[in-house]
Amino acid sequence: MTATAGGPRTVARAVVDELVDAGVTHAFTVPGESFLGVLDALRDSPIRVIATRHEGGAAFMAEAFGKLSRRPAVCLGTRAVGAANLAIGIHTAAQDSTPMLALVGQVRTSDRGREAFQEIDLAAFLATLSPYAVDPGAAADIPSAVRTALRHTVTGRPGPACVALAEDLLRAPAPERAPAETRSEPSEPVTAEQARAVLDLIRGAERPVLLTGVDVLATGSTPLAVALAEREALPILTIWRRPDSVPNDHPHYAGMTGLSSLPGTQAALAEADLWVVVGDRLDENTVAGYRLPGAGTDVVHAWLDAGGLEPRGRGIGIRTGVGAFLRALIDASMADPPDPAPARRDRVRSLRERWERESTPRPRPVAPGYADQFGVAAVLRSLLPAGAITVTDAGNFSGWQARYLRWSEPGTFLGPVSGAMGYAVPCAIGARLARPDRPVVAFVGDGGFLMTAAELQTAAREGVAFTLVVFDNERYNTIRMHQERRHPGRPVATTLGRSDLAEVSRGLGAWAEEVRSVEEFAASFPRALAHPGPAVVVVHCDPEQLAVADADA
Repeated sequence: MTATAGGPRTVARAVVDELVDAGVTHAFTVPGESFLGVLDALRDSPIRVIATRHEGGAAFMAEAFGKLSRRPAVCLGTRAVGAANLAIGIHTAAQDSTPMLALVGQVRTSDRGREAFQEIDLAAFLATLSPYAVDPGAAADIPSAVRTALRHTVTGRPGPACVALAEDLLRAPAPERAPAETRSEPSEPVTAEQARAVLDLIRGAERPVLLTGVDVLATGSTPLAVALAEREALPILTIWRRPDSVPNDHPHYAGMTGLSSLPGTQAALAEADLWVVVGDRLDENTVAGYRLPGAGTDVVHAWLDAGGLEPRGRGIGIRTGVGAFLRALIDASMADPPDPAPARRDRVRSLRERWERESTPRPRPVAPGYADQFGVAAVLRSLLPAGAITVTDAGNFSGWQARYLRWSEPGTFLGPVSGAMGYAVPCAIGARLARPDRPVVAFVGDGGFLMTAAELQTAAREGVAFTLVVFDNERYNTIRMHQERRHPGRPVATTLGRSDLAEVSRGLGAWAEEVRSVEEFAASFPRALAHPGPAVVVVHCDPEQLAVADADA
C-alpha cells in the first residue's frame, strides 16, 4: 500500500509507506527542516503525528507506547541536536528491551564532512545507544533500511533501531521496492536433555527461586511461569521494574528485586542456591551491584539474549523464547511428577507471609505541613482503580510505590530500567495512547517533573487524560541520600528550592491541586482521577524522609 492516493512518490513517501505497512500507528516529534518530506507524507497517512515540546519527551512517549503495545512507535528529530535530545529515550528503550524506531534528519550529502550546520556522524553516535543504527548514503537504500530497522525492533531481543535520513535524499524519486536484509531469530529449541537438566537442578535445590522478566510479559507467558512455580514449589521474584510479570496476589509471589526491594525479598535472592532466570537480563540493580549471585548459587538463564550469562557455580544458558522454555520444563515435570519436600512448600509460604507483612505500609510521623509518604502509599493502595497502568519516574520517591503498591495484571507497570529522570509525564502520554481503555497514574519527584513538565501541554492539546502525583521535597533526593551517607552534612547541588508546581501545571493546561497531609491527599486524589484531562496532585513531602529503606533500620 502507499501513504497517499496521489502525487510523486519520493523517498520520503516510501519511508512513510514502510511505516504504514509495518503497522506503525503513532509518531512523536519536534519537527525539523531536515525531514520535511517525511512530515508531509505523514500528514496524508493514517499514522497519528504528535508534536512534543522536546525530543526527549518524544522518545519517552514512543518508548512507553512500544513497551505496552510490543510494536514500535516512531520518534523523529533533526540532525545532531535532535539526535542528542532523543538519546535519553533511545537509551531507555535499549536497556528496557522496548521496540522503538528513531528517524533522525541528516545534512545534505554534498555538505557532509564540512562541519555543516548541526552535523555529526549520526550512525556512529546512535550506534552507541542502539543495536542497529545506519546512515544510508544513497536514496535507493533508505526505504529498505527503514524496513530492516523495523524488523530489528521486534526480532530477537526487542529494542530501538535508528535510521539517519539525509535531507536531499528524501526528495529523490523512490526506488522500486527491494527486499530488505533478513534477520534470523537467535533462538534455539529447548531439547529434552536441557529441560531435564534444568529440572534436575530445580529438584536438587533447597532454596530455588524463579526470576521473571520483560519477555514473560511480552509473550503472554505469565500463566506458564505461574504453573511451573506451582508444580515445583518455587517462590517467584520479579526482576527490577518488572513487578507486573506475575500477579502480586499469587501465593508464590515474594517481591520485586532491585532498588528499594524489601528485606525479605533481598534475603530470598541472596540465600537462594538456584536462580531460574526467565525472559530478561540480569541488570545491575537486580544483582545488587553485581555482588550476586554468590559462589554457591547455580544459575539457569533462558532468554533470546542469554549469551551474556556469567554464572557462578553451575550454570546453564539457553538462547530461546520464554514460552518454549517454560512449556518444555512443564512437559518434563508432567512426565515425571514432582514430589517437593514439605520444607520447600513451607519456604514458599514463609516467604509469602514475610512479604505480606513487609509490603503493608505503616504511617510514620513527619514534620508539620508535610504528607507522610508511607501514609500516601496506603491511600494509593486503597484508591488506585482496578487495572490502572502505573508509571514511575526515577528517584527515591519511587521506593514507596515499589514496596507498597501491587500489580495483579500484566502490562500495568512502566518504569525506566535505565533510571532516566523526566520519564513520567511523557511516558504517561504514550501509555494512555497505547491503552486508551485504561486509566494511567504516574508518579514523579519535583526534580524529574520539571525536566519534562512541558509535555503536560502536549497532553492537554492532544486530549490525553492521566493522573500525575508529584512528590515535592525541593531536592534531588536520591543524590542527597548518597551525600548524607558518604559525606554527612556536606550537601552540594541537591537543594532545589520552592517552585509553585501546581501553578506551573495549570499554566500548561492541566488541572492541579497541592496537598500537605495524607488526609488532604486522600480527598484530592479521587478528584484528579475523575478529571477528563491531565490532572496533577502536588504532594509536599518532608525532606527528612530520604528513602523508604530507612524504615528498615
